[in-house]
Parts: sequence; structure tokens; C-alpha cells
Amino acid sequence: MNSPTAQASALPHSTSRAATSQPDPWREASLDRSGVNTLRDQLVAAGLLIPTGVAGLFGRSQQLERVIDALDALITRLGADQQAEVLRFPPAINRADFERSEYMKAFPQLAGTVHSFCGGEHEQQRVLQCLDRAEDWTEYQKPTYVVMTPAACYPVYPVVATRGPLPPEGRVVDVLSWCFRHEPSLDPTRMQLFRMREFVRIGTAAQVLAFRSEWITRAKALIESLLLPNTLDLANDPFFGRGGRIAARSQREQSLKFELLIPVESEEKPTACLSFNYHSDHFGQLWSIQDSDLRVAHTGCVGFGLERMAIALFKHHGFDVGQWPVSVRETLWSSA
Repeated sequence: MNSPTAQASALPHSTSRAATSQPDPWREASLDRSGVNTLRDQLVAAGLLIPTGVAGLFGRSQQLERVIDALDALITRLGADQQAEVLRFPPAINRADFERSEYMKAFPQLAGTVHSFCGGEHEQQRVLQCLDRAEDWTEYQKPTYVVMTPAACYPVYPVVATRGPLPPEGRVVDVLSWCFRHEPSLDPTRMQLFRMREFVRIGTAAQVLAFRSEWITRAKALIESLLLPNTLDLANDPFFGRGGRIAARSQREQSLKFELLIPVESEEKPTACLSFNYHSDHFGQLWSIQDSDLRVAHTGCVGFGLERMAIALFKHHGFDVGQWPVSVRETLWSSA
């Protein structure tokens, strides 16, 4: 068997992306740009989103961040009575926790792992040669013990599990995180890196289902106070492969997931800006979380897509915040 160095040296120059001229699905230029003056183009022209050349990866302007901050504060006020424990995590999680979560079983196409250079000076020289030749330079990038956070609630479960059985009233956790999902797209609401604000409920099945029902009502009232058209619909997660289609069907049949949809990119395919999820005892089983009676705990969460909500506001009320309806501006800022 060839050593890694020998294998690298044996690579023909024609294997480089530049030499073969293969399209790169991560690059915006290689994706379908049919349809002029798209919402993405309008947001960029208005300076709200700053393109990076990679589909779904944007910088944000001060104006967009101001709206996101206001939405985040509004959600905080809405959940002030929940007696939630506030936890904040970095946009990456322990790889062992990620593996235990079974995310790769359900959504391998969305996962993002963190790799780093693992080699000596000789390997570094090979990397530099590959860069000079526009060849693939990633051979010596190896997986670290860090994985990009796929959903804001994922770091919560191992933390709660270490604390022993839940109190009789269960727990509510308020969490905010940058999340990563490998979905290169020109739809500006389908970003690869985005922020998710969640309230996570952990307790008995009855406690979690009551929480979800209450938050569907609360969140719908919040969106309507922002004068955004919306519909609530049964939904399923994007499970992978043939088995995933069965899982998606089961999820819908059990009414485990609802989404609040707002027309953003198009009227025909409205965007899921909020989700209301009941995980049953899935995470309780995985993490051995127990309720106060030492039974497997159930979990659920309500998730707010902050960028999606902000873009929906700009879509429906215009790019000049000063011209937004007075009631919307008061909802966002008068009580801040």
C-alpha cells in the first residue's frame, strides 16, 4: 500500500478542479441563476446581504443585524414567563455528542465536520504545491473532535442528562446558536450558516405537548403582530434516503412537527420560519434523561429562524425600515 505522501505525489495534474473545469456546487456562479432580479439580488443590491462567492454564505449589514437583534429581544419578552434556563453555546459541538445524537443516521447530507491540518513540514510543502497548481490540497486535513452545530437544541440534551432526574415541573431551556447545514442554494432564506433561537421543553409527554400547543398560539400571534401573512402546516424533516422517506411519513402521521410558513422567496412555496417539534422520548432515550418519576423524559422545542424572520419583514414591508408600518416598528422597538 502506498504511503499518504506517495499517494499524493502520484496524483496527476489533471485531477485538479481547475484542470478538469468541473463545476463547483458550492459556488454561486455554478447554480441556476435563471430569473432576474430575484429576492437574493434585491437583498444584495440593498446592502442587507453581502455575498461571499459561496452559495448560502453571507455577511450581514448593520440594518439586517438591527432587525435580528430586535426579533431576538421580542422573543425574549414573549418567553419571559417560562422560567427558562438561559444557555448559550458556540456554533460547534463535541464530535462524540454529535455521533451519539444519531444525526448521521437521519441527515448525513446536512452535516458539517471540522477538519484541520495534520502533518509535518513535508506534508505542508505538498499542500503548498497543490495550492500553487490549483489542485485539491485537502488530503492532510483530518477530522477534529469538533462538529458544526446542526440545530440549536443539540448541545442541551447532554448537559441536562448530567444533572440527574428532572424536577416534577421538568425544565425549559432558552438557547441561541449559529447552526450549519450543507444546503448550498440561491434562496436567501436557505443559508448554510444561520441563527436559531429555541425554547426547549424537557419533561413528561403531557408537559411537552402542552408546551408545544401553547407556543403555536404564542408564536402565531407574534408573527401576526408583525403583519406577516402566515399559515401553520404539518411538516417533516428532510430525512435522508429510502429509509428517510419512511421516517418522514411516520413523522407526519404522528403529527410530530408543525411549521409556521411565510411567503418569502415565493408565494407557491412559502418558507418555514418557525417550527414546533415534539421528539417524543427520542432524545430522552439517547441521553438517558429521566423525569421526576425516573421514566424516560420526553422533549420538544419551538425554533425561530432569525434570519428568515428578518428577511420576511424586509420582503413584505420594504427595504427601508423607517417606512415600515408604525405598529410593526413599535412591536419591535418600543419595548426594547
